[in-house]
Amino acid sequence: MTLFAFAPKKLSMIDQEPEIRVALLQNYNEARITLNGPFLLTDGRTMEGRFAVRADSGQVVLRDSEGKEMFRQKEILLRPEEGAFFTVSDVKIGIDFHWQRTQEQSFRGDLFLSTVSGSSFNLINEILLEDYLESVISSEMSAAAPLEFLKAQAVTARSWLVSMLAKKNAACFSSQLKTEDEIIVWQDVNDHDGFDVCADDHCQRYQGITGIISDNVHQAIEDTRGLFLIHGGEICDARYYKSCGGQTEIFATAWEDKNYDYLKNVSDDIDQRSPVRSEGEAMRWMTGRPRAYCNTQDLELLSKILPAFDQETPDFYRWQVIYERKELEEIIRKKSGIDFGTLRNLIPLERGPSGRISRLKIEGSLKTMIVGKELEIRRWLSESHLLSSAFVISLERNAIGEISRLIFIGGGWGHGVGLCQIGAAVMASKGFKAEEILTHYFTGAKIKKLY
Repeated sequence: MTLFAFAPKKLSMIDQEPEIRVALLQNYNEARITLNGPFLLTDGRTMEGRFAVRADSGQVVLRDSEGKEMFRQKEILLRPEEGAFFTVSDVKIGIDFHWQRTQEQSFRGDLFLSTVSGSSFNLINEILLEDYLESVISSEMSAAAPLEFLKAQAVTARSWLVSMLAKKNAACFSSQLKTEDEIIVWQDVNDHDGFDVCADDHCQRYQGITGIISDNVHQAIEDTRGLFLIHGGEICDARYYKSCGGQTEIFATAWEDKNYDYLKNVSDDIDQRSPVRSEGEAMRWMTGRPRAYCNTQDLELLSKILPAFDQETPDFYRWQVIYERKELEEIIRKKSGIDFGTLRNLIPLERGPSGRISRLKIEGSLKTMIVGKELEIRRWLSESHLLSSAFVISLERNAIGEISRLIFIGGGWGHGVGLCQIGAAVMASKGFKAEEILTHYFTGAKIKKLY
């Protein structure tokens, strides 16, 4: 097994395909797996068929379909013989987002079960990077998407992953600033312990081999093998999301207070539009539908580029959410843990160039507080998450001046930094090549083969 041992972001350290650890289940007490074909235990035994996995007194226990205990150890490694793969039942996807659900998923590669506590374990897939990416690009978007988009997605996902892993031993990449009047939270992905990356939207979607049904997926991986986005002698921290809403965002709006030259604000069109700089501009931007690659209502095209459950969210470019005041007060109290009393106002204090809010003041009769950054704002203002923090608010008041309803008019889906997936797929459908798509969204970046 090849493990990462990088100094932060040094290209010379990346000269071969690595194997990575992907957590499919985290902190579970029990799970069900099926070994489709023979798998080899470290003691030389071969196992296949259906098994129950359970954490018991600090060990992971495997029981067969009849309940007989087959193996018990703190860590269990199962290696497939040729052609074998494993299936995991009831895998949660879209955790805490509005598309959350469970799936049965199948995977190639090694199966590693590792105790986390006396009563929980992680289920981890150890797999080579290119095999992992084949699943990622057909999980993030549809395997039926245009080849040039899938190639662009593969280079982006590969670059992000290796850049992120290079930061593993660097400073903490999550932060919380909490004072009496302000809570600023941002979470990057380097807080994972015992594995490299998770399998859900928090990192990047990895839903196994079930969705790999397209020759284009195999071709995209083959054509881009070992290709990375490079800027300034470093692998790009290449972020991506569903829809920018017309303009991309800068890094500091969503994460730490730094920015990258290759993650600049980009107009998602051939026309260069000015970034949002004021509340008046934000209102005009959100209430309009400016031309953009991701501004598409072509259902036939969307059915080819989006997974089925993402097609359940049709209003991704411009959207609207309406709350009764008491309804939103309860959501904020539940999600923040703070009782603001009667909600008096919501005031955007800072926006990025796409219109996404990074600091929002919440004024209530009992408490006034500022919340940020982008994802935390989305979390506080929804039972799941708002589609983005790019929104303006229209307040309706009753006869005595109290807020009765709040109307959120928003744009885009996701944090908006880097590659706009729907925009990129539309570009590919219009004949743009992968390199053109990548250089559109990652300003000044070059593509380089490292292995």
